[in-house]
Amino acid sequence: MTSQYFDEQPASSDRRRVITATVFGRQLDFTTSSGTFSPDRLDKATQVLLGEVEPPTDEKTLLDLGCGWGPIAVGLALTAPDATVWAVDVNERARELTALNASRHRARVNVAAPESVPGNVRFDEIWSNPPIRIGKDGLHVLLATWLPRLQLDGRAYLVVGKNLGADSLQRWLTESGWPAERIASSGGFRVLRVSARPAED
Repeated sequence: MTSQYFDEQPASSDRRRVITATVFGRQLDFTTSSGTFSPDRLDKATQVLLGEVEPPTDEKTLLDLGCGWGPIAVGLALTAPDATVWAVDVNERARELTALNASRHRARVNVAAPESVPGNVRFDEIWSNPPIRIGKDGLHVLLATWLPRLQLDGRAYLVVGKNLGADSLQRWLTESGWPAERIASSGGFRVLRVSARPAED
């Protein structure tokens, strides 16, 4: 049975390995596994996101949306130790690995299934290499679920391949009320900075 990284419970066997990745300038070891996104290496899109956006260093509430095995969440928690970091993924195995990797590096990360994040939590920043493979409609539903949880002055940083619809996604975001601007382009990927919807009078 074929398993996808966005399955809640991957059908593939849990074949674990340890890889090394550079995250915000730090060389870190991570345990990964089959049935999760990019288990062999830190994928190019996430490398671009981490290289093009400066991480926060102060006390904020941050979300790694679609955390996989946790490189963004762990990196944010290490760079901003006073921040409250949430790591969310539908994939149960990915959540388990993120918790393991956070523990390895003594990084404080709240790992949760999407439905387990308290409804009153609001985010100063959302970081994501979103799961484009779930399809455009699924992606729009995902973003329309989480972007409203930005603080009024909050920002989301998304990395999307140009050939996977980055420019059309930028248009959809802006037309849907979340102003989006391209702040970087590298290796065929766009980094979008998305602002919270303006407050209604």
